Amino acid sequence: MQRFRRLRQNQALRDLVAETRLDARDLIYPLFVIEGTHIKQPVDSMPGVYRYSIDELDPLLKEIDESGISGILIFGVPKVKDAVGSEAYHDHGIVQEAIRYIKSKYPRLLIVADICLCEYTSHGHCGLINKERIILNDETLPLLAKMANTVVDAGADLVAPSDMMDGDVASIRAYLDAHGHKSTPIMGYSAKYASGYFSPFRYAANSAPEFGDRKSYQMDPRNGQEGLREIQNDIDMGADIVMVKPGLAYLDVLKEASLTFNKPLAVYNVSGEYAMVKAAAQNGWIDEKRIVLENMYAFKRAGASIIITYHALDVAKWLKEGNC
Repeated sequence: MQRFRRLRQNQALRDLVAETRLDARDLIYPLFVIEGTHIKQPVDSMPGVYRYSIDELDPLLKEIDESGISGILIFGVPKVKDAVGSEAYHDHGIVQEAIRYIKSKYPRLLIVADICLCEYTSHGHCGLINKERIILNDETLPLLAKMANTVVDAGADLVAPSDMMDGDVASIRAYLDAHGHKSTPIMGYSAKYASGYFSPFRYAANSAPEFGDRKSYQMDPRNGQEGLREIQNDIDMGADIVMVKPGLAYLDVLKEASLTFNKPLAVYNVSGEYAMVKAAAQNGWIDEKRIVLENMYAFKRAGASIIITYHALDVAKWLKEGNC
C-alpha cells in the first residue's frame, strides 16, 4: 500500500501513471442558432448558454476556435414551424445558413449537424404524425435524409441523426451516397433514452412536444440491453460513430458499448446534467470545476472518445491552466 501512497503524493508521478487522459480535442460544444438579427438570448435554465443569431456568433466562434476543442454540434431554431418541419430541409434554412457562415470564417472547426425534425415541427415531435397523433416512422425517413443532404451541401462535416426513427441511418447513408457525399460520416444517436434530463434543451431549442411524450421512439431508461441492440443496429446501417445519451445516468451502457463495439464512441453530457451542476455551483453547494472534471473523466473511463458537453469551453480553459 505504501508504494501507491508515494505515487499519490507526487503530482508529476500521478500524471505520469494516470489511466485516463482528457484533451480539449475530445470535446464538442453544442450551439443554438436562432433566426433573426442582433440576438444573444440567454437560456434561463442553462446558465452561460445562449441562443445566437448568425450576426452575433463571431465572439463565441473565436473563443471556440482558440480553445482547442474540436468543434460544434449545431441546432437551428426557426421562426416558422409547420406540420412537416419544412425549414429543417430548406436549402436556406437557419441551420444551413449558419453552417455556411461558420465554415467560411472558421474552416478548422468541425461542424456536426443534428438531424431531427423536432425543432421545426409545429407539434414538436421528431417525426411526422397522422390525424390520430401516431408517429409516421417510414414517412419521416425521406425528410431526414433530405435535411442531412442540405446541411452537408452547406458545409457540415458530420451528420448526427437524433430522431430515433427506425431506419434513419440507412436512409441518410443511401441518400448522401446518391448525392455525392459518400465520404461524409454519420454519428448515430444510437442509444438515446426517453430521459427527464432533456428538459432544459427543449426550452433552449423550443422543441417540447405539443402532446404526449417521446417514449414510443426513444428508449426505456430501465433497459440497458436495448441500448446495445440499438447501437449494433446503427452500426449495421452504416453509422461511423455511435453515441450514448444522456451520459451520467447511462455510464453502464457507455462502458458496455466500449467493450462490445469497435467503433468511435460519443457521449452527450446533456442539458439537465449541465443545469444541475450549474445550479448547485451557483448556490455554493459544490466545487464546479472539480465536479465537472470528475464527470468528464467518468465519460473517458467508460470509453467515450468524443464528449459533447455545454461545459466544453470551461474544460478547455481548465486544461490549459493545468492541474486537471
